[in-house]
Amino acid sequence: MSKKIDLLIDADIHPVLNTKRIQHFLPEPWRTRLADGNRGPGGLGYWNPNGVMRKDAVIADGTRIESSAEHLAQHFLDAYQIDYGVLNPSNSLSIGTSPELDYAAALLAATNDVIVHDWLPVDTRLRASLLVSPGDPLLAAKEIHRLGDHPGLVQILMPSASRIAYGNRFFYPIYEAAVAHQLPIAIHPGAEGSGMSAPPTAVGYPSNYFEWHTGLVGGYIAHLISLIAEGVFVRFPSLKFVLIEGGVSWLPAILWRLDKNWKALRMTMPWLDRLPSDIIREHVLLTTQPLEEPEHPGHLTAIFEMFAVSQMLMFSSDFPHWDSDMPDFAGRVFPAAVRPRIMGQTASELYGLGALHD
Repeated sequence: MSKKIDLLIDADIHPVLNTKRIQHFLPEPWRTRLADGNRGPGGLGYWNPNGVMRKDAVIADGTRIESSAEHLAQHFLDAYQIDYGVLNPSNSLSIGTSPELDYAAALLAATNDVIVHDWLPVDTRLRASLLVSPGDPLLAAKEIHRLGDHPGLVQILMPSASRIAYGNRFFYPIYEAAVAHQLPIAIHPGAEGSGMSAPPTAVGYPSNYFEWHTGLVGGYIAHLISLIAEGVFVRFPSLKFVLIEGGVSWLPAILWRLDKNWKALRMTMPWLDRLPSDIIREHVLLTTQPLEEPEHPGHLTAIFEMFAVSQMLMFSSDFPHWDSDMPDFAGRVFPAAVRPRIMGQTASELYGLGALHD
């Protein structure tokens, strides 16, 4: 991108929060447990040769950029002229897969408090997701009602890792609370296979990080089909669902398959009165990172022509993760006619964010 576009919004930035600050907001007995180093389910031990965080995301004294709101604002938002950035704390996802439901809910509530007290006040460009653990939808709904009207919290975030597909009515209390506060629901990968979530793939556990990382899209496909087949958007007609960091190239084929099967099997879901693709276009959004990079760039352009990119796709960097896409890198691959919407306008409409400059 040779010049500043009208509005640039990053829908997925990963700050790393100070554990001692989380402890400050955490009541006992959970505070002592966190102080002992126990956060809940960990990863599966897959080795990433790149590490999780970019090695170059540091300032001159070696401090990590994602470690404070001030550094993030100066060395990332300023550097790329980003108007707004949505914070999704890195270490929150596996907590949402914990079988210890009270601890998970308390820990995520304390994490939300740190974001609200320590991060959002630092810079007017910062927004954040409200973190909840889907394992207990009633506790999740309670947290949404506690903070759902905070102007800096623009969506509800859950792990894409789950033991139940998200169309199941088990999750209705979360969706009811989201609708009450006019907040979209977002899901994010990274905890697949941990805690009480299902195995990372439909055929079990991968053998290495490459296999695990490449196959994460399978969970997104399953959740999307479930949301449609179970009629979530019929029951909650104002609900929006954001699929963060799941890629985009798989979507057209799933839309075609859903529409074809609906025509033949619609008696199994009588609550659907129109094509699944129409419902998805109205209710579901995706983020750009990790953007597929085919050998022939025209193939990706063709994919963009197969679904409503101007309505459904939002830029995300995934900064500072190892495979993050910076705005100048991502923006160049989008057709000029839809680039402003993807890079900012669609997110502006979803999150209610206006331009900060003339």
